[in-house]
Amino acid sequence: MPSRERAGACAAVAVLALIAGWALAPGVFARRDPFAVDPAATYRPPGAEHWFGTDGLGRDLFARVVHGTAASVPAALLAVAVALLAGGLLGLLAGYFGGLTGDIIGRLVDVVLSVPSFLLAMSLITTFGFGTVNVALAVGLVSIGSVARLMRAEVLRIAARPYVTAARVSGRGHLAVLLLHVLPNATRPVAALAALEFAAAVLGISALSFLGFGEPPPSPEWGALVAAGRGSVSTEWWLSIAPGAVIAVVVIAVNVLSAYLQPEEAGT
Repeated sequence: MPSRERAGACAAVAVLALIAGWALAPGVFARRDPFAVDPAATYRPPGAEHWFGTDGLGRDLFARVVHGTAASVPAALLAVAVALLAGGLLGLLAGYFGGLTGDIIGRLVDVVLSVPSFLLAMSLITTFGFGTVNVALAVGLVSIGSVARLMRAEVLRIAARPYVTAARVSGRGHLAVLLLHVLPNATRPVAALAALEFAAAVLGISALSFLGFGEPPPSPEWGALVAAGRGSVSTEWWLSIAPGAVIAVVVIAVNVLSAYLQPEEAGT
């Protein structure tokens, strides 16, 4: 079983490295112009010339998926960054200071978690406006609650340790105790959660783009590509299957890697 898990983790790393390459240098992996129209090559199925086939305008779908990575993956990273920074700060303050501060933050977190995340994200996008950045911010904001709750639980556990008590008794200020003793020891489980939040962000941003909340056409966002082919799945199946399969592979790879690393994190 360990060898299987190791092989799965290596495959997941390879997939994520490839996706990172697509996001950083899409032109290296897809030489075709993702916006170039070719009326003579419409609706061609996947083959040697067009790996993912072409759409109704003759655009190469592989090139559009690869170039769409440069929008979808950074958006997911932005969402995770927002969730970690805001949620981590709230959880840190709630767990360390407790009292009225902890109660107020706890109630706010409960309110956020009580609303369905997808519904809350759509409400925020309606307020902010459409676009990839706004979609990422909305997905990140709705993830604050889960990060804050985990961080609060870890801070409460760490704050009860003898070395934290000794640091307080020795006269160190709250900021020094938080930065030197509490925060470094409370971030490991949150870092593991960040991987899962990235996978959830990819799904959430793709779903919102599918519904039309992202960038308008001809943007090659993954969710928008899936939506563009939903009306002809029975005939031109590759239009939705190819980008949908990429989304699924990325999410699976992140979850496999997170599951492989989790026992090591727990045992340290």
